[in-house]
Amino acid sequence: MDLQLRGLKAIVTGGTKGIGLAIAQTLAKEGAMVAICSRDAQAAEQTATSLGALSGSAALGAGIDVADGAALKQWVEDVAQHWGGLDIVVANVSALSITNDIESWRKQFETDMLGTVNLVDAAMPYLEASQAASIVAISSVSGREVDFAAGPYGTFKAAIVHYVQGLAYQLAAKGIRANTVSPGNVYFKGGVWDWIENNNPALYAEALALNPTKRMATPQEIANAVAFVASPVASFVSGTNLVVDGALTRGVQL
Repeated sequence: MDLQLRGLKAIVTGGTKGIGLAIAQTLAKEGAMVAICSRDAQAAEQTATSLGALSGSAALGAGIDVADGAALKQWVEDVAQHWGGLDIVVANVSALSITNDIESWRKQFETDMLGTVNLVDAAMPYLEASQAASIVAISSVSGREVDFAAGPYGTFKAAIVHYVQGLAYQLAAKGIRANTVSPGNVYFKGGVWDWIENNNPALYAEALALNPTKRMATPQEIANAVAFVASPVASFVSGTNLVVDGALTRGVQL
């Protein structure tokens, strides 16, 4: 299927590893122009070079901490001005804060929640001018069910779903779609489940046993879902929380 992404201009926050990298690569392979950010400027720039080779057009990479609202907004403005517009924004970065202390709550709020809000706010003037405007935020199954990540992580992942569904309703008349994608457990080298496997094998075994597929997702499996809902092919999909978890969660989404 042609996702009709060729030539569209996309921003992906946290695009140098894991889910974010897979999303950026998938969009680039489909012909989209891609800009990514990371707190590691060198990694972002190197990744952008490889993305440009995939898409056939120069990609952009910058060292940005999405918890720094002013810096994030300025970067979005710079990218939009450089390209002459924006069509797709993907809010992917998470603080991954699961401990119940004030600092974890603050980090999760500033990175996940405000990082998403500031990205959307900065991109809005350009999305309003786009003929294929799409907002995608990465939530989590921890936003749907109480699990080991209950607390800051689960709370703000749930809040992101609420925020984005509100955007979908508010922006529908402007032709701007907004959706969330909620992954289950995703395994990749250097990721959180790789760390847990090596440092807390009991928790890893417990999490693996909960999924009836007896495995965790790959970043590419999440990226495929993101690319679809972000694309013009999903033109009537808005206000949806797409769960990609291999049947891990059992609550009915009404």
